[in-house]
Amino acid sequence: MPEDIATLPAHLADTATGLPIPGAPRFASADEERRHRKQRLAAAIRLFGKHGFGEGVSGHISVRDPEDPGLFWVNPFGVSFRHVRVADLICVDAEGVVRAGRHPVNPSAFAIHAQIHRHCPGAEGIAHGHTTYSRALGALGRLLEPLDQESAAFHGNQVLYDDYDGPAISLDQGRDIAARLGDRTALLLRHHGLITVGGSLEEAVHWFFTFESCARVQLLAAAAGTPRPMSDHQAELARQGFGDEQLAWFSFRLMWDEIVREQPDLLDE
Repeated sequence: MPEDIATLPAHLADTATGLPIPGAPRFASADEERRHRKQRLAAAIRLFGKHGFGEGVSGHISVRDPEDPGLFWVNPFGVSFRHVRVADLICVDAEGVVRAGRHPVNPSAFAIHAQIHRHCPGAEGIAHGHTTYSRALGALGRLLEPLDQESAAFHGNQVLYDDYDGPAISLDQGRDIAARLGDRTALLLRHHGLITVGGSLEEAVHWFFTFESCARVQLLAAAAGTPRPMSDHQAELARQGFGDEQLAWFSFRLMWDEIVREQPDLLDE
């Protein structure tokens, strides 16, 4: 534990970060947890829409079903991020069959998400988008440098996917993406976009927003001059705080509060 955390009063040192972050909720049934996950998924999709992360039909966010790990919930094909409600979400199985919901699945969403959920056991939530700054960074073939505390969250926890074989609609490509991702938090696809994962949907979405913001900072800094990254030691110290999974989970809760107050219809079932 860092020395500055060790000196905090006990009631303020509830987590590894030293922040008074509450624990994750407990659920009385799988149905209750499923409803919770679907609500957070719909909110995450609306947040993507609000922040301009939509690019036509591209981009998808998923969360594993709490009862059947072979199923995942994802946004439907052909519905704007800005309009998705809980009622619009679809449940997809490992064969690409829509088990619940009235909309079809995006073939790319199935190819990528099904394979990551299958081959990366820790990936409860997955976020993928073709966002501006991540695409620009990918075009340069560069990953995030630890230029600040936020970018240090990905220090040693990101990978560049340098292959491109067209749109990701084949299971072979999805399996290759999952294999390259491994147990890392972020995978930047050259000529494509960004994928982030987490032990919860909340984590995955927080990491996506943070990576995209850090990509913007890095590109701006490089355009203005010669950035000076942290040392490996400094980056590791920053990663221990800003790369904390519980902090990522809690940070999404702030975004959840914001979007639900602004767009309560997203909860319509």
